[in-house]
Amino acid sequence: MAAEIVNPRSETHTDQEGGAEPLDSFDPAFALHRGGKMAVQATVPVRDKDDLSLAYTPGVAKVCTAIAEQPELVHDYTWKSSVVAVVTDGTAVLGLGDIGPEASLPVMEGKAILFKQFGGVDAVPIALACTDVDEIVETVVRLAPSFGGVNLEDISAPRCFEIERRLQERLDIPIFHDDQHGTAVVTLAALRNAAKLSGRELGDLRAVISGAGAAGVAIAKMLIEAGIGDVSVTDRKGVVSRDRADLTDVKRELAEITNKAGLSGSLEQALAGADVFIGVSGGTVPEEAVASMAEGAFVFAMANPNPEVHPDVAHKYAAVVATGRSDFPNQINNVLAFPGIFAGALQVRASRITEGMKIAAAEALAAVVGDDLAPDYVIPSPFDERVAPAVTAAVAAAARAEGVARR
Repeated sequence: MAAEIVNPRSETHTDQEGGAEPLDSFDPAFALHRGGKMAVQATVPVRDKDDLSLAYTPGVAKVCTAIAEQPELVHDYTWKSSVVAVVTDGTAVLGLGDIGPEASLPVMEGKAILFKQFGGVDAVPIALACTDVDEIVETVVRLAPSFGGVNLEDISAPRCFEIERRLQERLDIPIFHDDQHGTAVVTLAALRNAAKLSGRELGDLRAVISGAGAAGVAIAKMLIEAGIGDVSVTDRKGVVSRDRADLTDVKRELAEITNKAGLSGSLEQALAGADVFIGVSGGTVPEEAVASMAEGAFVFAMANPNPEVHPDVAHKYAAVVATGRSDFPNQINNVLAFPGIFAGALQVRASRITEGMKIAAAEALAAVVGDDLAPDYVIPSPFDERVAPAVTAAVAAAARAEGVARR
């Protein structure tokens, strides 16, 4: 039989003899995605005219009138306080890059079902056919009355920083860019436990981050907030430092708060004597650079599907190794953070997600490991049923402590 030719843009694959089969028939991923991965389900019955008159007209008019007179009632009599908008423009989708809004939808649907599965939070995927910062901000602001929070997803840097900042300035609901803050929360949790395992504090550690995009910037800021000894961030041109004239505004701000040691030069040079490597950039770190790190170092190589340092190499030199992959121990997975963070924020109707709430989430996540702490277990599994309740409770308590809770 002639070899098959697969057209990824088509619903079918065709062989050279002219036959055609649905993509579902040879790839289980397509079979699972057929028709989408989620649906809207009613929470009240509509069995007869009495149910109909309550769920819709005329009964619904009473509720609408009450909300018009007391707008805060919208939280009690609609789904607003339990639903999140998952918003993207499709410009930085997983490892696929700028693939556009339609192609991003399977990922956004996936994110939405993770919200529900792991945090009990309803979420709606919204893929926008625009990439201009002003247009995105204005669009989300106009959609906001329907939602209790907004999770920004797979929006490329540096636009993602400004979009998040401007939305939080204009809206009184939590705005959270998971590629930044979710990654940072889980990384901090794992690093806390790695330090504890080795009898050290965060303040004893010097970290080097490979990647100055959304995740790298957020991780650096959170580590500083949590009390890291020192952290340097590198991009394609080397260490982000004050003496560089080619920095963007975001990197210039980063240079002001990082790199106490005054390092310059390449990633490989920065790694010499470092206690921690955190990779969120892709590429490959030479083995000799890993070997130059301090004794008892930690290697968090989180690029997918290919870690910056393969675990087999990292284990030669590092005391703790983590990746972004599920087939190795210590997976740094955002699903450990964002469902519980939003569940906690929505529970208390928080107006924003603060740094304190994120650090509380990281501490709660680290605490789940407890006495089982080991080199191959510094972060719990996403399927550990203790995770979401622990993060939810910690975030809700932190929101109240920081004065952003409204109930």
